[in-house]
Amino acid sequence: MSQYSFGIHAVQSLLEREPKRVRGLLLQQGRKDKRIQQLIDLAKQHRIKIRHLDRKELDQMIDGVHQGVVAEVEAVQIRNETFLEQLIQQLEVPPFLLVLDGVTDPHNLGACLRTADAAGVQAVIAAKDKSAPLNATAVKVACGAADTVPYVVVTNLARTLKQLQAAGVWITGTAGEATQLVNEASLTGPMALVMGAEGSGMRRLTRENCDQLVKIPMAGSVSSLNVSVAAGVCLFEAVRQRNG
Repeated sequence: MSQYSFGIHAVQSLLEREPKRVRGLLLQQGRKDKRIQQLIDLAKQHRIKIRHLDRKELDQMIDGVHQGVVAEVEAVQIRNETFLEQLIQQLEVPPFLLVLDGVTDPHNLGACLRTADAAGVQAVIAAKDKSAPLNATAVKVACGAADTVPYVVVTNLARTLKQLQAAGVWITGTAGEATQLVNEASLTGPMALVMGAEGSGMRRLTRENCDQLVKIPMAGSVSSLNVSVAAGVCLFEAVRQRNG
């Protein structure tokens, strides 16, 4: 099964990190500059077929800003509950996980994967229903993180949270009505951070399976942050505590 990755940065990251997944490189006809030449050199280095198409053909193929660069790639592998269970058992450091509950925008999923990669998260978990697909848009926004951070899709999120708790993982949920600020909470040790959808937040069953709830201190007039920004604030507070 193939999908498309597009945009200069995303395709360059693929060619550098996962060249074996790239089946072909499609470039806009007539475009010549230093960054395009770098992609051509990388593709030739790994013996990847290069084709030149006109702008209209690329526009018809891709729903997004492709910058004249499209790669045909093997689909990113989506993991399941069995993978997650094995991951927890094999980790030599405390689990550090990100859980997305009801995040349906592929842009937000991609941004969360990118943030998770930067923070050192070992896996991003989401439910099969009411979750964004790991499509070309999400992969592009992730800027390579979709290939480095496992994306685990589970059938029943509440059940998965209970299984994580049974394995000794502390579940921290984020909620605007929480009384504890994120910088006041303990975020060390085995943990999973749960981020709900913007507006509606976490679902009831998800909330009930959290060990603690935290919120981000907000000084301005806005009531909430974009989910990937909020995830970054909370994850890097955890990183600060874990490295302290």
